[in-house]
Amino acid sequence: MNRIGLIVAGALIALMLAASTLFIVDQRQVGVVYALGEIKEVIAEPGLHLKMPPPFQNVVFLDKRVQTLDSPESRPIFTAEKKSLVIDWLVKWRIAEPRQFIRNNGVDFRNLESRLSPVVQAAFNEEITKRDVRGVLAGEREKVMQDVRSRLSEEAKAFGIEIVDVRIKRVDFVADITDSVYRRMESERKQVANELRSQGAAEGEKIRADADRQREVIIAEAYRDAQKIKGEGDAKSSALYAEAFGRDPQFAQFYRSLEAYRSTFRSKSDVMVLDPSSEFFRAMRGGAQPAAPAPGPAPRK
Repeated sequence: MNRIGLIVAGALIALMLAASTLFIVDQRQVGVVYALGEIKEVIAEPGLHLKMPPPFQNVVFLDKRVQTLDSPESRPIFTAEKKSLVIDWLVKWRIAEPRQFIRNNGVDFRNLESRLSPVVQAAFNEEITKRDVRGVLAGEREKVMQDVRSRLSEEAKAFGIEIVDVRIKRVDFVADITDSVYRRMESERKQVANELRSQGAAEGEKIRADADRQREVIIAEAYRDAQKIKGEGDAKSSALYAEAFGRDPQFAQFYRSLEAYRSTFRSKSDVMVLDPSSEFFRAMRGGAQPAAPAPGPAPRK
């Protein structure tokens, strides 16, 4: 039993020694071997590798993939026209020299980002101050990014990194200028809207005036036609009355008396004081109206 225990213990010790001397470098990483606090070897090839057991040697792994650094805060930058712009940017970088990177930044990427951000911001400041607003917004935007990348490429070597790309995400005016621009745009839109409303109102008044004129013309023409038709009807009515009354003058006189009675006693509140023997009540008394003499030739003087 003691022999088996020694064998098992020896096997475990061997496995522990093997585990402490073997390490695997992933294809996305760089292995940095330290010997007593100093960089002894940098391993960029993926696979299984050997080292001395701790505390003689230890391994630190760095990510060699492309990293992204975003602008930590939006600071205003003045253009050549002394206009203030706010620019959001990003920088793509990766480790090029692991030894240099560790010497300057350690193994924490946040140390690099805190040192690289002011450098990038200063590069953008220098490039933006050479150009006007139109150039930064459209015409020379690509050139700004290329020039900033060229500036950073030299300075990045001191950090042990490589600048892969530089991009401008957003360019905008500062809040005060943006508000003033929006207010000016709003006032311009309101002015255009008021002009359109006034034009519409003028066109509406013109249409209404034309419609009123046409209505007056139509009403006048209708009234003219109505009066014409009424005149023709009155003429025919007068002719028929004259013909009928000419045939029987007594009946005509009786009919006119009835019309007078109808007009006089139309309202129950009407009161008239007349002599019953007056000529007005002749038709009611049944008195005959003498026929009017036929007209004869006028006497000669």
